[in-house]
Amino acid sequence: MREFNWQVRVYYEDTDSGGVVYYANYLRFMERARTEWLRSLGVEQDTLAQQDGLIFAVRFVQIEYMKPAKFNELLDVSVAISKPGKASVTFEQSIFQAEGQKQLLCTGTVKVACLNSETFKPQAIPEKISREISGGS
Repeated sequence: MREFNWQVRVYYEDTDSGGVVYYANYLRFMERARTEWLRSLGVEQDTLAQQDGLIFAVRFVQIEYMKPAKFNELLDVSVAISKPGKASVTFEQSIFQAEGQKQLLCTGTVKVACLNSETFKPQAIPEKISREISGGS
């Protein structure tokens, strides 16, 4: 899969008392970008849960912060698959300033597991999504 990019504006509610993005909110931005990536593939997570009984849950996160984002900045959040699996996907994500110097703000590795929505046990990723992940049709 090629890289997917999604932009988000930093709102006041995303910042701490110093006017910079609160550290946990970078994870929210990454989550939203992965959701938009799925949507770009024609996958809606609520439909997947209702029709297939499947949900995606974060299993592992590693994040490194380089520079803070500030109120009202436009950010570019990237999503790229580093390791597709049968019941999980590992993503490499980055957040950059989208305007001005376009500096790298943080990077993260996120492993997401596909789970049965009732038992929370691992379940194979649906074939349509697996094909998209591997770049097939």
